[in-house]
Amino acid sequence: MSVVSIEWRQVGTLAAKEFRDRIRNRWVLAVALVFTAFSLAIAYFGGAQQGTVGLQSIEATIASLVSLVIYLIPLIALLLGFDAIVGERERGSLDLLLALPITRAELLLGKYLGLAGALTLSTLAGFALVAVLLAGSLGGNGLYHYLGFMLSSVLLGLVFLSLAVMLSVFAKDRTRASGLAIALWFGFVLVFDLLLLGALVLGGGRLGGDAFAYLLLLNPADVFRILNVFSLDDLRSMVGPASIVPPALASPWLMGGAMLGWIAAPLALAGWRFR
Repeated sequence: MSVVSIEWRQVGTLAAKEFRDRIRNRWVLAVALVFTAFSLAIAYFGGAQQGTVGLQSIEATIASLVSLVIYLIPLIALLLGFDAIVGERERGSLDLLLALPITRAELLLGKYLGLAGALTLSTLAGFALVAVLLAGSLGGNGLYHYLGFMLSSVLLGLVFLSLAVMLSVFAKDRTRASGLAIALWFGFVLVFDLLLLGALVLGGGRLGGDAFAYLLLLNPADVFRILNVFSLDDLRSMVGPASIVPPALASPWLMGGAMLGWIAAPLALAGWRFR
């Protein structure tokens, strides 16, 4: 997509309409309530296996919520965006939209930004109540880490929304787009780490050395996990394959840049295909 040829006023208008549609059908409210219910339950009962109930330390709270986010947010983002373009095509409204004085790049960006706004609002609203409850007991440093977790959760959602929009451009119909979205969720959230750990076990833990850890960058869910695990020293060896990550890969700026790359690359590919 050429930035020079994009009329951002048109993009903003399309994004605002898409965002209003999600507000009007109460999608944002529903997702925010889901996030709030699950995050409160996990934050309060996360220590039940150790025989304790109630709000735990920021380390324990984030460790519990990371697992929730990795499973839930990618699925919600994929379901939100998988029919962004192919749905318009099947309803017959895509030709009508393209007949307006807008470019395909503007339409694609407007759709994405409107959906991204709805997803961001629902994510932040869903986790805000936990932040309020934790504010009195954790102090400034703990809240700083929690706010970082919220921001990285938003980035993870935007990554999978970008992937969903890409699928929506490439798919021939909504059925195939939905199937590809679910397969993508299984691949990144469940299968990728199993294959990686299996390769490590078969290689006796010596396969590739530190370079092998960089394969985690091929999975945005693992990038999100590393970004949060390595923000707190007590969590570095607690969450799955993050324990094999070398210190050189633990930079929040590097992981944040990787997340932004995962947002931009599928959108660029979708823009190329949509033209």
